[in-house]
Amino acid sequence: MWNAIIRFWQLKDLRRKVIVTIFLLAIARTLIYIPLPLIQTSALKELFAQNAFLGFLNIFSGGGLENFSIITMGVGPYITASIIMQLMGVIIPSLEELQQEGEYGQKKINQYTRLLTLPLAIIQAYSVLLLLKQNGVILDWTPVNVVVTLIMMATGTLFVMWLGEIISERGIGNGISLLITLGIIGALPLHIQNMVSTAQTSGNYTMILSLLAITLLSIVFVIIVNEAKRLIPIAYARRIRTGGFGSVPSYLPIKVNTAGVVPIIFAIAILTVPAFLGQFLSQARSEWLAKSAQWLTTTFQPSSNPYNIVYFLLVFIFTFFYTYIIFKPEKIAENLQKQGGYIPGVRPGTETIRYLQKIVNRITLFGALFIALIAILPVLLQYQFPSQAVLLSGTSLLIVISVVLETGRQIQSQYIMRTYDAYA
Repeated sequence: MWNAIIRFWQLKDLRRKVIVTIFLLAIARTLIYIPLPLIQTSALKELFAQNAFLGFLNIFSGGGLENFSIITMGVGPYITASIIMQLMGVIIPSLEELQQEGEYGQKKINQYTRLLTLPLAIIQAYSVLLLLKQNGVILDWTPVNVVVTLIMMATGTLFVMWLGEIISERGIGNGISLLITLGIIGALPLHIQNMVSTAQTSGNYTMILSLLAITLLSIVFVIIVNEAKRLIPIAYARRIRTGGFGSVPSYLPIKVNTAGVVPIIFAIAILTVPAFLGQFLSQARSEWLAKSAQWLTTTFQPSSNPYNIVYFLLVFIFTFFYTYIIFKPEKIAENLQKQGGYIPGVRPGTETIRYLQKIVNRITLFGALFIALIAILPVLLQYQFPSQAVLLSGTSLLIVISVVLETGRQIQSQYIMRTYDAYA
């Protein structure tokens, strides 16, 4: 392994990519500690402990929201814009055709995503400022201060998005994903310190060891399921020298976790709406409206059972929904038929579509249960360990493992490609 690392570092091209990646990630990490004005730090920390919406946004800001830094929103608006563009590609035929035009189409979609990021950044930033104002975190709420802060927050989002795209083009791995992962990993030392302090205070070190063991087992289980695939045999007709026809065996891989972490993003985004409306309408003059707002705020607290039950069901439903968006049996069956391929024992056309839909439904059922359980894992552990918290939430766990595995595959493929050219 060490020989491979040394040879990897000796390759000038790969060494430059690693240096660029580390340098740009260091810039993004430094910006987290440059705060914006207008807020009370102590009040913000108390609000973070009570509001799941801010905690969710903090993941995609790389930790910038918790410090209310100049990159407070991080890449959250960019991710929202990417998801919207994916959904619009299903609804709008012209965007769907653009998605199928290869590199040119992808560049145009990326351009549209960047343009959509700016208004979304302003909207999300204003929503966060409004939420902070209602909870007494904002010090001086004036039109000039609000406009200046919104401009700084939106500019920070665009700058971080630019850093991520440069990492993707000139570095190693997906820049946006690496920025999110860096923020998650950067918060680990604080979580570990809190767990150790609690253990020293209570004298119960067995609980800490149990949580560490559960975390490690969760990581192993997530890796196994994340890499699990169903290989569907595919045969391609080929003429052989004797004049007859034979078949060339191949496989169509279908991942168990096709949807990734997107269903969790959808579910949390929807669940934050009732809580936000409840806080926004809590001071309404109408009595019934104020009571309704109080009910929404109480019911959709992250610690409540109704919230977690709805959360589980939404993640489960959105897993099927997003899987059907990105995996289309009709197109796969059509492409197989055009290329002379077929599934042994299954007729091309309609029967192939039905067969693929049946397979996807079965493995997505397991994948949906897996993602939903991982999403509420911290809540389940709170029943057993009420005074402790897991090191990584379900969303963070999925993001970190997926990014690490994907980055490792990219590094390995680039290393093999370059060493093959050198020693062939």
